Amino acid sequence: MTNEMLQQWVERVSLRDFGRPFRHRATFNGRLKATGGRYFMKSHNIEISPHQLAAYGEEETEKIIKHELCHYHLHLLGRGYQHRDADFKQLLAQVGGSRFCQSLPDRANRKPAPYKFKLLCKNCGMEYLRRRRVDPRRYACGRCRGKLLLQELDFTKTTC
Repeated sequence: MTNEMLQQWVERVSLRDFGRPFRHRATFNGRLKATGGRYFMKSHNIEISPHQLAAYGEEETEKIIKHELCHYHLHLLGRGYQHRDADFKQLLAQVGGSRFCQSLPDRANRKPAPYKFKLLCKNCGMEYLRRRRVDPRRYACGRCRGKLLLQELDFTKTTC
């Protein structure tokens, strides 16, 4: 499927299910692997993962298109367009869009990366394992609100 065909598909879905035209660009983005699509607030364009279309077909891809169109139309109307907003949840259920996309088959079997860092509370000793380095000054202990200390783990010994 080409970008032009996707554009026409998104325009049809927008008119049919939302009663409003889609006046911006819809394109495929082959780099999208962990998400089915995304909406850009500044340009109002939509990107869809071609991998979702190849793996799960047009029915699932149309649910992703509806999801992104919910963001699009609610944002342009000045209503709650974020995932946590009641307006978004209500419109998504009304049009039959998907809340989450399915994991791609090649990504479902991946092992998570090992923990490389540990945040240690200086006050109560609570430990938080992390896969990425973080700045401990930006966080506080969830148990006692104490200061945190970042330690690098010897991840050859640590498993998930």
